[in-house]
Amino acid sequence: MSENQVIQSVWTRPRRQKREQPALSREVIVAEAVRLLDEEGAAALSMRRLGTRLNAGATSMYSHVASKDELIELVVDHVYGEMEVPGPDAAKDWRAAASACAHSVRSTILRHPWIAPMLGEVGVSLGPNSMRLTEGMLAMLEEAGFDLEQADHVVRILFAYVIGMTTSEAAWLTMLARSGQSQEDWTRKVWPAVEQATRDYPHLRRRYTAQEGGRSSEVLVDNFGYGLDWVLDGLRSRLDQGSPKGAETG
Repeated sequence: MSENQVIQSVWTRPRRQKREQPALSREVIVAEAVRLLDEEGAAALSMRRLGTRLNAGATSMYSHVASKDELIELVVDHVYGEMEVPGPDAAKDWRAAASACAHSVRSTILRHPWIAPMLGEVGVSLGPNSMRLTEGMLAMLEEAGFDLEQADHVVRILFAYVIGMTTSEAAWLTMLARSGQSQEDWTRKVWPAVEQATRDYPHLRRRYTAQEGGRSSEVLVDNFGYGLDWVLDGLRSRLDQGSPKGAETG
């Protein structure tokens, strides 16, 4: 890409004039794409497959969404719309609001596990739902006492933690869905192999033994919340060390 070339995005081009059947719209296409992805995963997504599900021809489809890359941008932003945006009073307890947002992002990714790798494909998301979420976080954090540059770093750190933790969890849940097993069934079947593999590694063996018998889903939630608390502890400590506004930390 040349230095002066503008990045192509569905959000930076005007919508085309449409003459086709009124039942078909960008919103309808995106909603059906999300259903397809939820049912069959990312490998099943194609413009042709989507057109078949919508009983729409290629011309009709491409007049609303110019390419599969644009479709990915649209479905990613659609899913961002399910994530919790901090409210106007969130700065009064920014830590609780940031935690709620982080848990909301995690829950959303796990409802749509195909989204995790797509977040990297999109790169900088210019969609309105993504912008609204980031703007809400920045506004909350700046009002809580972080300056805007610090607030931007906080948002990046939180998202890096959530996406890092949840991507592997989403991949595991996808594997379980393909196998037709529950989390508990899989854990029970793999446990003898875990015991054998950790026989010569006492710290690992003690850790796995401590978790034996617990529900896998509960362990995952606990692990996520435990790490999130550490991240938020560190962020609050940085704010306490010297906020440019001297605001309450929540």
